[in-house]
Amino acid sequence: MSGIYVHVPFCKSKCTYCDFASYPREIGKAELYFACLYKEIKARAESLKDYVFDTVYFGGGTPSFIDEKYIVGALRQIKNCYTLSKNAEITIEINPGTLSPEKVNAYKKAGFNRFSIGLQSADDAMLRKLNRIHTKDDFLYATQLLKGENFSVDVMIGLENQTQKDVKETIDLAVLAGASHVSAYALKAEEGTPMFGKYLNGDLPSEDETAELYDFAKAYLEEKGFLRYEVSNFAKVGYESKHNLNYWNRGEYIGFGVSASSFIKERRFTNTEKIDEYTACILRGKVAEIFSEDIVGDEREFEYIMLNLRKDEGFFFKDFENRFNCSFTEKYADRIKMVKKYIDIDDQKIAIKPEYIYVQNTIIIYFMD
Repeated sequence: MSGIYVHVPFCKSKCTYCDFASYPREIGKAELYFACLYKEIKARAESLKDYVFDTVYFGGGTPSFIDEKYIVGALRQIKNCYTLSKNAEITIEINPGTLSPEKVNAYKKAGFNRFSIGLQSADDAMLRKLNRIHTKDDFLYATQLLKGENFSVDVMIGLENQTQKDVKETIDLAVLAGASHVSAYALKAEEGTPMFGKYLNGDLPSEDETAELYDFAKAYLEEKGFLRYEVSNFAKVGYESKHNLNYWNRGEYIGFGVSASSFIKERRFTNTEKIDEYTACILRGKVAEIFSEDIVGDEREFEYIMLNLRKDEGFFFKDFENRFNCSFTEKYADRIKMVKKYIDIDDQKIAIKPEYIYVQNTIIIYFMD
């Protein structure tokens, strides 16, 4: 499986927790940016002509904030330059405060068949603290526009003064609106964001308190028919995100636009985060990469282990052996003993026990050389 990612760096307002490449004041550069994006999409096509891509994902920023003609144009360029599988999953991220009937119709007509809605909380006061531009009513309006469509909802865990009641009300809102997938992310206060100040002041829930909220969310989502398939992702059967699964299965992907990352033929590369630098490079017929590395040796194995153990199902030894031409249980026998109480293992596969998957990083580190 392989995927395509498109980064849209424009948004109406910067959220207090956001450290992504998103720029509220740069909307005037949208026309130039997308002209360069179309150019980059076309320029990389020749080297990827043998690929069949199974997923396309437009993220940001806020893709739904800008004029829909740019999004439609980018997807059209992708379809013209690349081979997509017959039932390719094509997703766009949406802020509920930016959606309109015209945009939804344009997205559907262009070929988008999955929508990822950033709800975060059902409490308007909490949304204001996060500097989100939408309200609970905006979310309900957006889901009415997407009625009958396949959509996912983002829910944030570990917000200031958040309780189990708050988490329950947010999940209820998402479920009643018709979500087929819920991403329940623990808030991470990144250095350099306004949220980091709250973290330093002790205004956010502790790690233990956040873990309790997460455990509650997991149990409640499962009660509602959403099964966890990755540490932060829950879905009704058959509605797992193919695009995200490709990342966790260590599949290949190509990224277009500012800050977009790629993984092709064991090489990782990332574009610059600066819009002006990106457009200048593309206009000169150059790549906009600021980082590139070849993944070699045991690093490949560790990446595979790290990514796959995020999933509830873990991974099969046969797949590991086919990829790396060695036995996982033999090569990592001593590491397996170290984490035995945290894992489920049999003759065919290994997975982290469900009760420990939230703290999977502390377990996965044992497999790092």
